[in-house]
Amino acid sequence: MTYRITLSDTADTFEVQPGEPLLDAAERAGFPLVHDCRFGGCGACRIKLLSGQVDYEEPPFGLTEEERDQGYALACQALPQSDLTVSAQLLPTGHIPADFHQATIERLDKLSHDVTHLVLKIPSAREVAFHPGQYLNVMLDDGSPRSFSMASPPQGETFDFHIRRVPGGYFTGHLETHYQPGDILDVELPLGTFRHAVDSPRDLLMVAGGTGLAPIKSIIESLLDRPDAPNIILYWGVRHAEDLYLDERLHHWARTLPNFRYVPVLSEADDQWGGRRGFVHEAVCQDHADLSSFDAYLCGPPPMIAAAKNGLAQRGMSVERIFSDSFNFTHELDDSVA
Repeated sequence: MTYRITLSDTADTFEVQPGEPLLDAAERAGFPLVHDCRFGGCGACRIKLLSGQVDYEEPPFGLTEEERDQGYALACQALPQSDLTVSAQLLPTGHIPADFHQATIERLDKLSHDVTHLVLKIPSAREVAFHPGQYLNVMLDDGSPRSFSMASPPQGETFDFHIRRVPGGYFTGHLETHYQPGDILDVELPLGTFRHAVDSPRDLLMVAGGTGLAPIKSIIESLLDRPDAPNIILYWGVRHAEDLYLDERLHHWARTLPNFRYVPVLSEADDQWGGRRGFVHEAVCQDHADLSSFDAYLCGPPPMIAAAKNGLAQRGMSVERIFSDSFNFTHELDDSVA
């Protein structure tokens, strides 16, 4: 049997077929819910169940136990088991649709032993005012995409990325050996819903794992020159000191910008490291007993995102004020990274 879904904010309704994910039914009915990965990993399609029940073929990784207990669900995986009333976010009127472009590799620089700074020149995308935090897809010869977040705010036709080499990765594993400046890539942009909530007056807690720094950096740089820039605390978690590929620049920001603080955290530090140790979300929770006055932006591996969400919620942060981008969930086996 079909079930009727009611959107609480507008009272609009649509029907979902048996076994059909709620997101698919909403799109079929002309209601573009905010979403991203469609695999239950990123959490972008989170909705609030006000009445009714849903089930899943498998529990989605992008929804924490605390979120489920509070009545949240992920529309891309949720299978309605009754009529529902939900609070859901639609794509904004000013949403920039993705399009395909040709990009020229302008630079390939090593940032660390396994991270490359890729700079693409995309003349046809000069007027694409993407939101800091979004990503693009590099389209491979077989038509499959590899997703990489922009590492800087919009800057004309130039786009830069931090790309971690994945051993055996079809694209990243050959980036430095098979590609060179002048080569052409087919790309799709802009993509993703990870971005700064500009209408929020709260201070910002930014938590990055590895090359999850890229979209976080893009958001931070878009705010630094604003006269009303919020206070920003950045926690960056990596394994070893050599993985802190932008450490010097971030320390410079911390010394020269009164509203910016930077805390690097190593999970596998050697005896020479005098800074913070352990998992990055643990450092955040050790430093802050009450996080209710912050908005949080998280980007990194799925386990880090899940652990951080749980920790932040336990310290008073509203689930609705936690924005995350689980950058390698859908393509972990084929090398997409942030």
